[in-house]
Amino acid sequence: MKYLDDEQYLVQIAQGSQQGFAMLVDKHKELAFTVALRITGNREDAEEVIMDAFVKAYRSLGSFKREAKFSTWLYRIVFNTAISRTRKKSLEFTPLDDTLTERLPDMGSMASVNELTYEEKEEFVNSALQSLPPDDALLITLFYKESIPVEEISQITGLSQSNVKVKLHRIRKRMAVMIQTRISKPLSVIT
Repeated sequence: MKYLDDEQYLVQIAQGSQQGFAMLVDKHKELAFTVALRITGNREDAEEVIMDAFVKAYRSLGSFKREAKFSTWLYRIVFNTAISRTRKKSLEFTPLDDTLTERLPDMGSMASVNELTYEEKEEFVNSALQSLPPDDALLITLFYKESIPVEEISQITGLSQSNVKVKLHRIRKRMAVMIQTRISKPLSVIT
């Protein structure tokens, strides 16, 4: 489906159209869900987060100042709602190394990433991504999978642009080490 510009939907909403907000929800629900899922770690909580976030956004439309794009403002609401829910539930995350060894497939003693097929590389990257702390996984997802610019990620997360860049660099390095270490060691050495 081809969507209108967010501003056009906002005008419709200001004129009393509920359909305009329904279209905004439809347009942004996938990325909102991705943001929520990366932070909460499970689908059920992520679904509740995006429902809460869309309700908050609808109720707060009058305070939307248009200093940032609507999508940035919305994803910030999703981000904050997900963080609040995660804190309330006091979720504990499995340590990185344990999660990585559980989720990565047994690739034997392959020597390097270059020997992997595209599908194997993708599986390793996705497994490593799932092993990251939620905030780190969110940054990688927003920047690489959703192609959101650093400036907008900064607005969504509340981090400075330079902090986003530094974190992305460190996360990439950590993921590369995790993947290369896992590929180059036989399963018996890791587990």
